[in-house]
Amino acid sequence: MKRTSMSEKQMGYLLILPAIVIILVIAIWPVMRSFWISLHDIRLNDPTKTEVHYSYGLDMERYVSTLPNLLRYLRKEADSAQGSVKDQLLTLRQQAEHMNVTLQLTGEIASRYQQIDQLLLEFKPVPNELKYVELSNEQIDSIRSILNTIGTTLNDLGKQKQLSKPEGALGVVQGITASVIEPNYVGFAYYKQFLTDSRMWGALYNTLFFTVVSVAIELVLGLWIAMLINKQFIGRGLVRATVLIPWAIPTVISAMMWKYLYDGQNGMVAHLFEVTGLVSDMGVLLTTKAGAMFSVILADVWKTTPFMALLLFAGLQTIPHSLYEAAQVDGASRTQQFFRITLPMLKSTLLVSLLFRTLDAFRVFDLIYALTGGGPANSTETISILAYKTMFAQMSFGEGSALAVIVFLCVALISIGYIKILGADLLGESGGR
Repeated sequence: MKRTSMSEKQMGYLLILPAIVIILVIAIWPVMRSFWISLHDIRLNDPTKTEVHYSYGLDMERYVSTLPNLLRYLRKEADSAQGSVKDQLLTLRQQAEHMNVTLQLTGEIASRYQQIDQLLLEFKPVPNELKYVELSNEQIDSIRSILNTIGTTLNDLGKQKQLSKPEGALGVVQGITASVIEPNYVGFAYYKQFLTDSRMWGALYNTLFFTVVSVAIELVLGLWIAMLINKQFIGRGLVRATVLIPWAIPTVISAMMWKYLYDGQNGMVAHLFEVTGLVSDMGVLLTTKAGAMFSVILADVWKTTPFMALLLFAGLQTIPHSLYEAAQVDGASRTQQFFRITLPMLKSTLLVSLLFRTLDAFRVFDLIYALTGGGPANSTETISILAYKTMFAQMSFGEGSALAVIVFLCVALISIGYIKILGADLLGESGGR
């Protein structure tokens, strides 16, 4: 009997299988879920759109709680009316009753109506399995036609001063109309909308500008600090620990601290900038577009430069000191050593540092949200803040999920760009060895 053994390639796939499964569950599945939600109009502030519906239906809880109010109102008004007005109100009541009776010809709707009515009388919550029922297009058209007729007639009678409190009756009619559930599949409508949305493009521009400027400054300062703390001097350990303090402070606390320093009346940093002539007035830092963007970039540079310095310092530790000694023997200057030894040997560390920091800056949220809230006039609103406002302030989860997918695509493009541009030489060198 032949013994079968796995090849080296198969064994390699088997070893990385757990990592692939973890990545799919933790990273890929949430993205796919967000993409699926972005194809639907899901809104938490609309009871008929809190879930995905692919067909027409009826919110039985709202329908059962509002229809009796309409019937009572029509009966009360008809009892006190006379002549043609009374006939119109009786006709409207008959139409509403006919609509209800027609719907309850379906055994499932009649059964649910009684159960929900009893639960509402006992002030008990209605379970989700009883709330929604599917309706045909004909039933939906009939309900809408009757409710439209009732609403139009009540509105006309209200204008003629023939009704008492017509606004309340119209509100009840609108409540019954709102109980009709429409399919909320919208496809790629949100993505098409964002292609022409000036606010989204403005948020994307703010994000890119913030990312490019802050990461560039942090790279230069971080490399300078890393080279400084890499030297031998007294108290080097204390300096290294001190440099990391800004990075160790929670971001929200840093943002609130800088907000106080930027204050137009008592801020020390704002006063310093005014004295030195960097700004014309202390209040411009958080009240003007340019001042707000400058403020958030400065706060981010102060907060995150130590992170960049720490990563680059780790890379400097891997460079053999003998290379610098050999360069000195050959007469190379400090500048030549930096460009011929330090930067080439730091290429892989720079790739990792820039990649991590760029992705982190592109997804910035807490610093700007706590410092400026995206203002003034959305001048510091990033794509992440826009997604948050859309999803949680406007309760539009479908639209917000579309923005989240756009953020993911941008992050993926940035990652691919870094690997292609900065990683090509590394892959070539490793392959040639």
